[in-house]
Amino acid sequence: MADWLIGIDAGGTMTKAALFDADGRERACERFPNQMLFPAPGHTERDADVMWGAAASAVRLLLERTGIAPSAIAGVATAGYGSGLYVVDAAGNPLRPGIVSTDTRATALVERWRQDGRFARNAPRVQQRLWCGHSLALMAWLAEHEPDLVARAHSVLFCKDFLRGRLTGELSTDPTDGGISGLMDNVSRRWATDVMDDLGLGVWRGRMPDIGPSEAVAGAVTAEAARQTGLLPGTPVVRGLVDVTAASVASGITDARQLAVIAGTFSINQTLHATPRMEYLPFLQSPYPIGGLYLATEGAATSAGNLEWFCKSVLTAGMRAELGSRSIYDVCNEAVAASLDRANDILFLPYLFGGPDGAPAGFIGLSAGHQFGDVVRAIYEGIAFAHKVDIDLLLSGRDAAQPEVIRLAGGAARSDVWAQIFADVLERPVELTEGSELGALGTAISAAVGLGLQPDYETAVRAMVRVKRRFEPQAGRFPALRDKYARFRAATTAMSSLWRAPQPAAPSAAAAAA
Repeated sequence: MADWLIGIDAGGTMTKAALFDADGRERACERFPNQMLFPAPGHTERDADVMWGAAASAVRLLLERTGIAPSAIAGVATAGYGSGLYVVDAAGNPLRPGIVSTDTRATALVERWRQDGRFARNAPRVQQRLWCGHSLALMAWLAEHEPDLVARAHSVLFCKDFLRGRLTGELSTDPTDGGISGLMDNVSRRWATDVMDDLGLGVWRGRMPDIGPSEAVAGAVTAEAARQTGLLPGTPVVRGLVDVTAASVASGITDARQLAVIAGTFSINQTLHATPRMEYLPFLQSPYPIGGLYLATEGAATSAGNLEWFCKSVLTAGMRAELGSRSIYDVCNEAVAASLDRANDILFLPYLFGGPDGAPAGFIGLSAGHQFGDVVRAIYEGIAFAHKVDIDLLLSGRDAAQPEVIRLAGGAARSDVWAQIFADVLERPVELTEGSELGALGTAISAAVGLGLQPDYETAVRAMVRVKRRFEPQAGRFPALRDKYARFRAATTAMSSLWRAPQPAAPSAAAAAA
Protein backbone atom coordinates (compact mmCIF):
# COMPACT_ATOMS: atom_id res chain seq x y z
CA MET A 1 0.00 0.00 0.00
CA ALA A 2 1.28 3.48 -0.89
CA ASP A 3 1.15 5.32 2.44
CA TRP A 4 4.53 7.05 2.76
CA LEU A 5 4.79 10.81 2.28
CA ILE A 6 7.75 12.96 1.21
CA GLY A 7 8.01 16.58 2.27
CA ILE A 8 10.55 18.78 0.47
CA ASP A 9 11.57 22.03 2.17
CA ALA A 10 14.01 24.60 0.75
CA GLY A 11 14.72 27.02 3.57
CA GLY A 12 17.31 29.69 4.18
CA THR A 13 20.32 27.42 4.66
CA MET A 14 19.33 23.88 3.61
CA THR A 15 17.21 22.07 1.08
CA LYS A 16 15.76 18.93 2.66
CA ALA A 17 13.63 15.93 1.77
CA ALA A 18 12.08 13.95 4.62
CA LEU A 19 10.11 10.70 4.63
CA PHE A 20 7.06 10.33 6.89
CA ASP A 21 4.52 7.63 7.56
CA ALA A 22 0.79 8.42 7.60
CA ASP A 23 1.02 9.16 11.35
CA GLY A 24 3.66 11.83 10.83
CA ARG A 25 6.61 9.86 12.17
CA GLU A 26 9.83 10.84 10.46
CA ARG A 27 11.67 7.86 9.01
CA ALA A 28 14.65 9.71 7.51
CA CYS A 29 15.80 13.04 6.12
CA GLU A 30 18.45 14.06 3.60
CA ARG A 31 19.88 17.59 3.48
CA PHE A 32 22.01 19.65 1.12
CA PRO A 33 23.33 23.15 1.90
CA ASN A 34 22.02 25.98 -0.24
CA GLN A 35 24.55 28.02 -2.18
CA MET A 36 24.01 31.73 -1.71
CA LEU A 37 25.00 34.28 -4.34
CA PHE A 38 25.89 37.89 -3.55
CA PRO A 39 26.25 39.60 -6.96
CA ALA A 40 26.10 43.14 -5.53
CA PRO A 41 25.85 44.80 -2.12
CA GLY A 42 22.45 44.03 -0.62
CA HIS A 43 21.64 41.43 -3.29
CA THR A 44 21.04 37.88 -2.03
CA GLU A 45 20.28 35.30 -4.70
CA ARG A 46 20.12 31.57 -5.32
CA ASP A 47 20.71 29.47 -8.42
CA ALA A 48 17.28 27.94 -8.91
CA ASP A 49 18.54 24.94 -10.91
CA VAL A 50 21.15 24.13 -8.26
CA MET A 51 18.40 24.24 -5.61
CA TRP A 52 16.25 21.89 -7.68
CA GLY A 53 19.25 19.58 -8.14
CA ALA A 54 19.70 19.50 -4.35
CA ALA A 55 16.02 18.67 -3.83
CA ALA A 56 16.08 15.92 -6.46
CA SER A 57 19.27 14.42 -5.02
CA ALA A 58 17.81 14.52 -1.51
CA VAL A 59 14.72 12.60 -2.65
CA ARG A 60 16.81 10.02 -4.52
CA LEU A 61 19.11 9.47 -1.53
CA LEU A 62 16.10 9.22 0.76
CA LEU A 63 14.67 6.35 -1.29
CA GLU A 64 18.02 4.62 -1.69
CA ARG A 65 19.09 4.78 1.95
CA THR A 66 15.72 3.81 3.42
CA GLY A 67 14.99 1.09 0.89
CA ILE A 68 11.43 2.35 0.51
CA ALA A 69 10.11 1.41 -2.92
CA PRO A 70 9.00 4.33 -5.10
CA SER A 71 5.65 2.57 -5.46
CA ALA A 72 5.12 2.96 -1.70
CA ILE A 73 5.17 6.78 -1.93
CA ALA A 74 1.59 8.06 -1.72
CA GLY A 75 2.57 11.59 -2.63
CA VAL A 76 4.92 14.52 -2.33
CA ALA A 77 4.47 18.15 -1.23
CA THR A 78 6.85 21.09 -1.25
CA ALA A 79 7.61 23.91 1.18
CA GLY A 80 10.04 26.79 0.83
CA TYR A 81 11.01 30.16 2.20
CA GLY A 82 8.46 32.91 1.74
CA SER A 83 8.63 36.16 -0.23
CA GLY A 84 11.68 36.48 -2.45
CA LEU A 85 11.05 35.73 -6.11
CA TYR A 86 11.54 33.31 -9.02
CA VAL A 87 10.84 34.46 -12.58
CA VAL A 88 10.31 31.68 -15.14
CA ASP A 89 9.41 31.05 -18.77
CA ALA A 90 6.41 28.99 -19.92
CA ALA A 91 8.33 25.74 -19.31
CA GLY A 92 9.17 26.77 -15.74
CA ASN A 93 12.81 27.51 -16.53
CA PRO A 94 14.36 30.36 -14.51
CA LEU A 95 15.12 33.54 -16.43
CA ARG A 96 17.45 34.87 -13.71
CA PRO A 97 18.71 33.66 -10.32
CA GLY A 98 16.08 33.45 -7.62
CA ILE A 99 15.98 36.25 -5.06
CA VAL A 100 16.02 35.35 -1.37
CA SER A 101 13.92 37.24 1.17
CA THR A 102 17.02 38.50 3.02
CA ASP A 103 17.72 40.67 -0.05
CA THR A 104 17.75 44.42 0.66
CA ARG A 105 18.10 45.93 -2.84
CA ALA A 106 14.58 47.43 -2.64
CA THR A 107 15.17 49.32 0.63
CA ALA A 108 15.30 52.74 -1.04
CA LEU A 109 12.20 51.90 -3.08
CA VAL A 110 10.16 51.04 0.02
CA GLU A 111 11.40 54.22 1.68
CA ARG A 112 10.21 56.16 -1.36
CA TRP A 113 6.75 54.62 -0.90
CA ARG A 114 6.85 55.61 2.75
CA GLN A 115 7.68 59.21 1.88
CA ASP A 116 5.10 59.63 -0.89
CA GLY A 117 2.23 58.03 1.04
CA ARG A 118 1.91 54.84 -0.99
CA PHE A 119 3.17 52.71 1.93
CA ALA A 120 0.39 53.92 4.23
CA ARG A 121 -2.20 53.64 1.46
CA ASN A 122 -1.37 50.10 0.35
CA ALA A 123 -0.22 48.25 3.47
CA PRO A 124 -3.79 47.91 4.84
CA ARG A 125 -4.93 46.53 1.48
CA VAL A 126 -2.61 43.54 1.90
CA GLN A 127 -2.96 43.48 5.71
CA GLN A 128 0.76 43.77 6.50
CA ARG A 129 3.65 46.20 6.50
CA LEU A 130 5.63 46.55 3.28
CA TRP A 131 9.34 45.68 3.41
CA CYS A 132 12.27 45.26 1.09
CA GLY A 133 12.25 41.43 0.96
CA HIS A 134 8.60 41.29 -0.05
CA SER A 135 8.00 39.82 -3.49
CA LEU A 136 5.98 42.99 -4.08
CA ALA A 137 8.99 45.26 -3.53
CA LEU A 138 11.37 43.03 -5.49
CA MET A 139 9.04 42.95 -8.48
CA ALA A 140 8.83 46.74 -8.40
CA TRP A 141 12.63 46.91 -8.35
CA LEU A 142 12.90 44.50 -11.28
CA ALA A 143 10.35 46.49 -13.25
CA GLU A 144 12.58 49.57 -12.85
CA HIS A 145 15.99 47.95 -13.28
CA GLU A 146 15.40 44.85 -15.46
CA PRO A 147 12.43 45.77 -17.71
CA ASP A 148 13.53 43.30 -20.40
CA LEU A 149 13.09 40.50 -17.86
CA VAL A 150 9.44 41.42 -17.37
CA ALA A 151 8.88 41.30 -21.11
CA ARG A 152 10.33 37.77 -21.32
CA ALA A 153 8.66 36.42 -18.18
CA HIS A 154 5.78 33.97 -18.29
CA SER A 155 5.17 33.68 -14.56
CA VAL A 156 6.30 34.78 -11.13
CA LEU A 157 6.74 31.94 -8.65
CA PHE A 158 7.75 31.51 -5.04
CA CYS A 159 10.33 29.03 -3.79
CA LYS A 160 8.13 25.99 -3.13
CA ASP A 161 6.18 26.62 -6.33
CA PHE A 162 9.33 26.59 -8.44
CA LEU A 163 10.29 23.21 -6.96
CA ARG A 164 6.81 21.82 -7.53
CA GLY A 165 6.96 23.15 -11.10
CA ARG A 166 10.13 21.14 -11.62
CA LEU A 167 8.37 18.03 -10.29
CA THR A 168 5.17 18.41 -12.31
CA GLY A 169 5.42 21.17 -14.92
CA GLU A 170 2.45 22.88 -13.19
CA LEU A 171 2.84 26.57 -12.24
CA SER A 172 0.64 27.93 -9.44
CA THR A 173 0.77 29.00 -5.81
CA ASP A 174 -1.32 28.75 -2.64
CA PRO A 175 -2.79 31.33 -0.21
CA THR A 176 -0.01 30.96 2.36
CA ASP A 177 2.74 31.95 -0.07
CA GLY A 178 0.50 34.47 -1.80
CA GLY A 179 -0.38 36.03 1.54
CA ILE A 180 3.14 36.80 2.71
CA SER A 181 4.28 37.99 -0.71
CA GLY A 182 2.58 41.34 -0.12
CA LEU A 183 0.71 40.86 -3.39
CA MET A 184 -2.54 39.25 -2.18
CA ASP A 185 -5.62 40.47 -0.36
CA ASN A 186 -5.77 37.89 2.43
CA VAL A 187 -9.55 38.14 2.82
CA SER A 188 -10.53 37.61 -0.82
CA ARG A 189 -7.45 35.44 -1.51
CA ARG A 190 -7.01 37.22 -4.83
CA TRP A 191 -4.11 39.24 -6.18
CA ALA A 192 -4.38 42.85 -5.03
CA THR A 193 -4.28 44.39 -8.50
CA ASP A 194 -5.13 47.84 -7.13
CA VAL A 195 -1.98 47.69 -5.00
CA MET A 196 0.08 46.41 -7.92
CA ASP A 197 -1.09 49.25 -10.13
CA ASP A 198 -0.47 51.91 -7.47
CA LEU A 199 3.08 50.67 -6.86
CA GLY A 200 4.07 50.40 -10.51
CA LEU A 201 3.65 46.62 -10.85
CA GLY A 202 0.93 46.70 -13.48
CA VAL A 203 3.34 45.20 -16.02
CA TRP A 204 3.37 42.01 -13.93
CA ARG A 205 -0.42 41.55 -13.75
CA GLY A 206 -0.64 38.97 -16.53
CA ARG A 207 2.28 37.02 -15.09
CA MET A 208 0.86 36.12 -11.68
CA PRO A 209 0.26 32.43 -10.97
CA ASP A 210 -3.16 30.99 -10.20
CA ILE A 211 -3.89 30.57 -6.47
CA GLY A 212 -5.18 27.14 -5.42
CA PRO A 213 -5.79 25.28 -2.14
CA SER A 214 -2.65 24.25 -0.25
CA GLU A 215 -3.91 20.68 0.16
CA ALA A 216 -5.04 20.15 -3.44
CA VAL A 217 -3.23 17.78 -5.77
CA ALA A 218 -1.62 20.20 -8.21
CA GLY A 219 -0.04 17.69 -10.59
CA ALA A 220 1.98 14.53 -10.92
CA VAL A 221 5.68 13.69 -11.17
CA THR A 222 6.82 13.92 -14.80
CA ALA A 223 9.03 11.38 -16.51
CA GLU A 224 12.00 13.75 -16.38
CA ALA A 225 11.48 14.51 -12.68
CA ALA A 226 11.14 10.78 -12.03
CA ARG A 227 14.50 10.19 -13.70
CA GLN A 228 16.15 12.75 -11.45
CA THR A 229 14.44 11.87 -8.17
CA GLY A 230 13.83 8.14 -8.37
CA LEU A 231 10.09 8.66 -7.85
CA LEU A 232 7.56 6.92 -10.08
CA PRO A 233 6.09 8.97 -12.94
CA GLY A 234 2.56 9.93 -12.01
CA THR A 235 3.19 10.17 -8.26
CA PRO A 236 0.75 12.83 -6.96
CA VAL A 237 2.19 16.19 -5.90
CA VAL A 238 0.20 18.38 -3.51
CA ARG A 239 0.51 22.17 -3.76
CA GLY A 240 1.97 22.59 -0.26
CA LEU A 241 2.65 25.44 2.19
CA VAL A 242 5.14 28.26 2.69
CA ASP A 243 7.74 27.08 5.20
CA VAL A 244 6.78 29.30 8.16
CA THR A 245 3.16 28.17 7.93
CA ALA A 246 4.24 24.56 7.45
CA ALA A 247 6.36 24.75 10.61
CA SER A 248 3.43 26.15 12.58
CA VAL A 249 1.15 23.37 11.33
CA ALA A 250 3.80 20.78 12.26
CA SER A 251 4.12 22.42 15.68
CA GLY A 252 0.43 21.77 16.28
CA ILE A 253 -0.62 25.44 16.25
CA THR A 254 -4.42 25.37 16.05
CA ASP A 255 -5.75 28.23 18.23
CA ALA A 256 -4.96 31.62 19.77
CA ARG A 257 -3.70 30.15 23.04
CA GLN A 258 -0.49 29.07 21.30
CA LEU A 259 2.49 31.13 20.11
CA ALA A 260 4.64 29.69 17.33
CA VAL A 261 8.32 30.64 17.55
CA ILE A 262 10.68 29.59 14.76
CA ALA A 263 14.35 30.30 15.40
CA GLY A 264 16.00 29.95 12.00
CA THR A 265 17.69 32.53 9.78
CA PHE A 266 14.74 34.74 10.62
CA SER A 267 13.14 35.31 14.01
CA ILE A 268 9.59 34.18 13.20
CA ASN A 269 6.88 34.63 15.84
CA GLN A 270 3.25 33.87 15.02
CA THR A 271 -0.24 33.93 16.51
CA LEU A 272 -3.65 32.95 15.15
CA HIS A 273 -6.61 35.29 14.70
CA ALA A 274 -10.23 34.96 13.57
CA THR A 275 -9.83 38.00 11.29
CA PRO A 276 -6.70 39.73 9.95
CA ARG A 277 -4.97 41.98 12.49
CA MET A 278 -5.45 45.59 11.47
CA GLU A 279 -4.94 47.78 14.57
CA TYR A 280 -1.19 47.34 14.24
CA LEU A 281 -0.29 45.78 10.91
CA PRO A 282 2.07 42.84 11.38
CA PHE A 283 5.31 42.21 9.53
CA LEU A 284 3.57 39.40 7.62
CA GLN A 285 0.02 38.07 7.53
CA SER A 286 -1.57 35.22 5.60
CA PRO A 287 -4.50 32.81 5.61
CA TYR A 288 -3.97 29.72 7.78
CA PRO A 289 -5.14 26.34 6.48
CA ILE A 290 -6.94 25.47 9.75
CA GLY A 291 -10.28 26.81 10.91
CA GLY A 292 -10.48 29.73 8.51
CA LEU A 293 -7.95 31.56 10.71
CA TYR A 294 -5.21 34.06 9.87
CA LEU A 295 -1.56 33.83 10.87
CA ALA A 296 0.01 37.10 12.03
CA THR A 297 3.81 37.23 12.08
CA GLU A 298 6.46 39.49 13.51
CA GLY A 299 10.07 38.79 12.63
CA ALA A 300 13.46 39.89 11.44
CA ALA A 301 16.71 38.28 10.34
CA THR A 302 17.98 38.23 13.94
CA SER A 303 17.80 34.59 14.97
CA ALA A 304 19.80 31.36 14.88
CA GLY A 305 21.63 32.26 11.68
CA ASN A 306 23.86 34.40 13.93
CA LEU A 307 25.02 31.30 15.81
CA GLU A 308 25.65 29.43 12.58
CA TRP A 309 27.81 32.31 11.34
CA PHE A 310 29.74 32.35 14.63
CA CYS A 311 30.44 28.61 14.49
CA LYS A 312 31.50 28.65 10.84
CA SER A 313 33.32 31.98 10.63
CA VAL A 314 34.78 32.68 14.07
CA LEU A 315 35.71 29.27 15.39
CA THR A 316 38.93 28.19 13.70
CA ALA A 317 39.32 25.16 11.48
CA GLY A 318 41.67 23.71 14.07
CA MET A 319 39.04 24.00 16.79
CA ARG A 320 36.48 22.28 14.57
CA ALA A 321 38.96 19.52 13.66
CA GLU A 322 39.51 18.72 17.34
CA LEU A 323 35.83 17.85 17.70
CA GLY A 324 36.15 14.58 15.80
CA SER A 325 32.66 13.14 15.39
CA ARG A 326 31.11 15.61 17.85
CA SER A 327 29.00 18.46 16.55
CA ILE A 328 30.15 21.99 17.29
CA TYR A 329 26.57 22.71 18.33
CA ASP A 330 26.72 19.94 20.96
CA VAL A 331 29.89 21.53 22.32
CA CYS A 332 28.17 24.92 22.42
CA ASN A 333 25.19 23.48 24.29
CA GLU A 334 27.40 21.79 26.87
CA ALA A 335 29.43 24.95 27.38
CA VAL A 336 26.31 27.07 27.85
CA ALA A 337 24.81 24.59 30.30
CA ALA A 338 28.01 24.70 32.36
CA SER A 339 27.92 28.52 32.39
CA LEU A 340 24.42 29.02 33.77
CA ASP A 341 25.50 29.23 37.41
CA ARG A 342 27.92 32.07 36.62
CA ALA A 343 26.92 35.71 36.37
CA ASN A 344 26.92 36.85 32.76
CA ASP A 345 26.59 40.48 31.75
CA ILE A 346 27.79 40.07 28.14
CA LEU A 347 25.35 41.46 25.60
CA PHE A 348 25.22 40.06 22.08
CA LEU A 349 23.40 42.07 19.42
CA PRO A 350 22.26 39.51 16.77
CA TYR A 351 22.23 41.84 13.80
CA LEU A 352 24.66 40.15 11.40
CA PHE A 353 21.96 40.26 8.71
CA GLY A 354 20.78 43.77 9.57
CA GLY A 355 19.59 45.42 12.77
CA PRO A 356 16.83 47.88 13.67
CA ASP A 357 17.61 51.35 12.35
CA GLY A 358 21.01 50.13 11.21
CA ALA A 359 22.18 48.80 14.59
CA PRO A 360 25.34 46.68 14.08
CA ALA A 361 25.99 43.19 15.38
CA GLY A 362 28.53 42.56 18.09
CA PHE A 363 29.39 41.79 21.70
CA ILE A 364 29.35 44.35 24.49
CA GLY A 365 30.94 43.71 27.87
CA LEU A 366 33.56 41.09 27.08
CA SER A 367 36.49 40.77 29.48
CA ALA A 368 39.54 38.53 29.83
CA GLY A 369 37.84 36.52 32.56
CA HIS A 370 35.03 35.30 30.35
CA GLN A 371 35.04 31.73 29.07
CA PHE A 372 33.81 30.18 25.83
CA GLY A 373 30.52 29.13 27.44
CA ASP A 374 29.86 32.68 28.61
CA VAL A 375 30.27 34.02 25.07
CA VAL A 376 28.00 31.40 23.50
CA ARG A 377 25.44 31.89 26.27
CA ALA A 378 25.37 35.60 25.38
CA ILE A 379 24.58 34.58 21.78
CA TYR A 380 21.75 32.28 22.94
CA GLU A 381 20.31 34.98 25.18
CA GLY A 382 20.74 37.76 22.62
CA ILE A 383 18.81 35.79 20.02
CA ALA A 384 16.07 35.03 22.57
CA PHE A 385 15.95 38.77 23.40
CA ALA A 386 15.57 39.60 19.69
CA HIS A 387 12.61 37.23 19.52
CA LYS A 388 11.14 38.94 22.59
CA VAL A 389 11.35 42.31 20.84
CA ASP A 390 9.25 40.90 17.99
CA ILE A 391 6.89 39.06 20.36
CA ASP A 392 6.27 42.15 22.49
CA LEU A 393 5.17 43.91 19.29
CA LEU A 394 3.08 40.92 18.15
CA LEU A 395 1.22 40.80 21.46
CA SER A 396 0.47 44.54 21.60
CA GLY A 397 -2.82 46.14 20.62
CA ARG A 398 -6.47 45.37 21.28
CA ASP A 399 -6.62 42.69 18.58
CA ALA A 400 -3.54 40.82 19.87
CA ALA A 401 -3.71 37.18 20.93
CA GLN A 402 -3.01 36.16 24.52
CA PRO A 403 -0.99 32.95 24.16
CA GLU A 404 -0.36 30.69 27.14
CA VAL A 405 2.26 28.36 25.70
CA ILE A 406 5.04 28.52 23.10
CA ARG A 407 5.76 25.89 20.47
CA LEU A 408 9.42 26.28 19.48
CA ALA A 409 10.91 25.16 16.15
CA GLY A 410 14.11 25.79 14.23
CA GLY A 411 17.71 25.62 15.39
CA ALA A 412 16.98 26.57 19.00
CA ALA A 413 14.57 23.64 19.29
CA ARG A 414 17.49 21.23 18.85
CA SER A 415 19.04 22.46 22.10
CA ASP A 416 17.46 21.77 25.49
CA VAL A 417 19.47 24.50 27.18
CA TRP A 418 18.47 27.04 24.54
CA ALA A 419 14.80 26.02 24.77
CA GLN A 420 15.00 26.62 28.53
CA ILE A 421 16.53 30.07 27.92
CA PHE A 422 13.59 30.88 25.62
CA ALA A 423 11.15 29.79 28.35
CA ASP A 424 12.94 31.96 30.92
CA VAL A 425 13.23 35.03 28.67
CA LEU A 426 9.63 34.83 27.40
CA GLU A 427 8.25 33.73 30.80
CA ARG A 428 6.00 31.07 29.27
CA PRO A 429 6.24 27.28 28.97
CA VAL A 430 8.04 26.10 25.83
CA GLU A 431 7.03 22.87 24.11
CA LEU A 432 8.94 20.95 21.45
CA THR A 433 7.30 18.59 18.99
CA GLU A 434 8.73 15.45 17.41
CA GLY A 435 10.66 15.58 14.17
CA SER A 436 13.85 17.19 12.96
CA GLU A 437 12.34 19.04 9.97
CA LEU A 438 9.03 20.70 10.79
CA GLY A 439 8.74 22.53 7.48
CA ALA A 440 8.87 19.20 5.67
CA LEU A 441 6.42 17.64 8.15
CA GLY A 442 3.96 20.53 7.80
CA THR A 443 3.81 20.23 4.05
CA ALA A 444 3.58 16.42 4.38
CA ILE A 445 0.52 17.00 6.60
CA SER A 446 -0.91 19.05 3.73
CA ALA A 447 -0.25 16.09 1.43
CA ALA A 448 -1.93 13.67 3.86
CA VAL A 449 -5.09 15.80 3.75
CA GLY A 450 -5.00 16.26 -0.01
CA LEU A 451 -4.49 12.56 -0.68
CA GLY A 452 -7.25 11.46 1.69
CA LEU A 453 -4.95 9.81 4.22
CA GLN A 454 -6.39 12.27 6.74
CA PRO A 455 -9.88 13.81 6.42
CA ASP A 456 -8.90 17.40 7.29
CA TYR A 457 -6.10 19.49 8.79
CA GLU A 458 -7.48 19.41 12.32
CA THR A 459 -7.62 15.62 12.37
CA ALA A 460 -4.24 15.38 10.65
CA VAL A 461 -2.57 17.60 13.26
CA ARG A 462 -4.02 15.54 16.12
CA ALA A 463 -2.78 12.33 14.47
CA MET A 464 0.59 13.50 13.13
CA VAL A 465 1.93 15.99 15.71
CA ARG A 466 3.25 14.93 19.12
CA VAL A 467 4.78 17.04 21.89
CA LYS A 468 8.01 15.41 23.06
CA ARG A 469 9.26 17.83 25.72
CA ARG A 470 8.12 20.80 27.80
CA PHE A 471 10.25 23.42 29.56
CA GLU A 472 8.71 25.39 32.41
CA PRO A 473 9.96 28.95 32.95
CA GLN A 474 12.24 29.34 35.97
CA ALA A 475 10.95 32.33 37.95
CA GLY A 476 14.24 32.67 39.79
CA ARG A 477 15.92 33.77 36.57
CA PHE A 478 13.31 36.40 35.65
CA PRO A 479 14.83 39.43 37.49
CA ALA A 480 18.32 39.06 35.96
CA LEU A 481 16.93 38.42 32.47
CA ARG A 482 14.48 41.33 32.68
CA ASP A 483 17.34 43.63 33.62
CA LYS A 484 19.54 42.25 30.85
CA TYR A 485 16.73 42.59 28.31
CA ALA A 486 16.30 46.26 29.24
CA ARG A 487 20.03 46.80 28.68
CA PHE A 488 19.79 44.89 25.39
CA ARG A 489 17.09 47.29 24.16
CA ALA A 490 19.05 50.32 25.35
CA ALA A 491 22.27 49.05 23.75
CA THR A 492 20.49 48.44 20.44
CA THR A 493 19.16 52.00 20.43
CA ALA A 494 22.52 53.48 21.41
CA MET A 495 24.47 51.49 18.84
CA SER A 496 21.98 52.37 16.13
CA SER A 497 22.41 56.06 16.89
CA LEU A 498 26.20 55.74 17.02
CA TRP A 499 26.43 53.72 13.82
CA ARG A 500 24.26 56.15 11.88
CA ALA A 501 26.01 59.25 13.25
CA PRO A 502 27.90 61.23 10.58
CA GLN A 503 31.61 60.65 10.77
CA PRO A 504 33.98 63.67 10.87
CA ALA A 505 35.67 64.35 7.56
CA ALA A 506 39.29 63.30 7.29
CA PRO A 507 41.71 66.27 7.59
CA SER A 508 43.20 67.57 4.39
CA ALA A 509 46.88 67.07 3.70
CA ALA A 510 47.52 70.77 4.37
CA ALA A 511 45.70 70.64 7.70
CA ALA A 512 47.53 67.48 8.68
CA ALA A 513 50.86 69.08 7.80
CA ALA A 514 50.02 72.17 9.85
